[in-house]
Amino acid sequence: MTRFLLVMPPLTGHVNPAAGIAAELTARGHEVAWTGTESVLRPLLGPEARVLGTGTRAFRAQGGHGLAALRSLWEGFIVPYARFTAKPLDAVVREFRPDVLLVDQHTPAGALVAHRHGLPWASFAPGAMELGRPYRALPQVEAWMTGLLRGLWERAKLPGQEYLDPRFSPALVLATTGPALTGDASPPPQYALVGPVLPATRPADPHFPWDRLLPGRRRVLVTMGTLAGELGADFHARAARALELCGDDVQPVFAAPRELLPELPPQAVAVDRAPVLELMARGALDAVLCHGGMNTVGEALTHGLPLVTAPIRHDQPFVAAQVATAGAGLRVPFARVTPERLAQALRTVLDTTGYRRTAVRVGEALRAGGGAATAADRLEELAAGRPDALTAGRRAAPPL
Repeated sequence: MTRFLLVMPPLTGHVNPAAGIAAELTARGHEVAWTGTESVLRPLLGPEARVLGTGTRAFRAQGGHGLAALRSLWEGFIVPYARFTAKPLDAVVREFRPDVLLVDQHTPAGALVAHRHGLPWASFAPGAMELGRPYRALPQVEAWMTGLLRGLWERAKLPGQEYLDPRFSPALVLATTGPALTGDASPPPQYALVGPVLPATRPADPHFPWDRLLPGRRRVLVTMGTLAGELGADFHARAARALELCGDDVQPVFAAPRELLPELPPQAVAVDRAPVLELMARGALDAVLCHGGMNTVGEALTHGLPLVTAPIRHDQPFVAAQVATAGAGLRVPFARVTPERLAQALRTVLDTTGYRRTAVRVGEALRAGGGAATAADRLEELAAGRPDALTAGRRAAPPL
């Protein structure tokens, strides 16, 4: 049995796929613990999960577009969260004594603590922004990000000559995507592109109004994630009008807080949270309109559904571009797309069989990555290759 510690940020889209890997490791007889903000992790993981909390504090809401959103993410969340959790993470490692850490790329403090204790660690990349060098054309942005990470390294009092980018483990990087989207047929050997990590089971939602799904209609799921916030109200209004323009043979299913939705046509279904995977598995959907989040895109493609993406911020523009390049959907501008243009994009992916065929093909390629099973295989290999000397290094690490 191996002890795995999962270091995750308080972000639903990061925790959910990691939960699939944790379930696979647990089924294989390993001991798994989580660390992070317990008030967020516990509702997502349930009462049986072992959660070693690092405390709770408020962080600035993420906002803006483009580089402004990137700055908000790093200066408003990633860096302060790393500083806030550094000492608690050190204490968690001493208490749980893990053999391997799985560290989300948005929680660099986990990588720094693993390095201090001489523990093997794997990076977890549930998004596309930190894969490769998306800002290579903007060297000043890359230098700024490197400066922030070096500052965290120095704050942790780690030797400068040993510096490595805490977003990328030199031993293993698990990414929930695949070459069918990234276009990279030969990633570095430490990269494991495992594809979407979907839960083996998910409880049915007894409150979803299944009886309102009209027979003979083509259904479009509209879900813009948790980051849209108030910006989503204007987009949902345009989306509602666009779906009206699509005609009576199209039925929209909106998954959003009711206060973000306009008055909807009678045939529309609106819920705060939709049983997305159940809808997809039942064949109840024909297309997805979303923000381009990696989880939603992976789930849609795994079920052979074409997409229209309206990316808002962070890695969403990169994922949306990958979907469009692959031919599995279309991309529209979130802030500027008109109802008429959005309706045209939706009718195109619904009426053009090529988008559906490509979505099926890309989905099959993503599933070939192996998901949670392959991720667990690679983590077990990492654990098996751990030198015995690392245990001594862990015990010898001085307190922060």
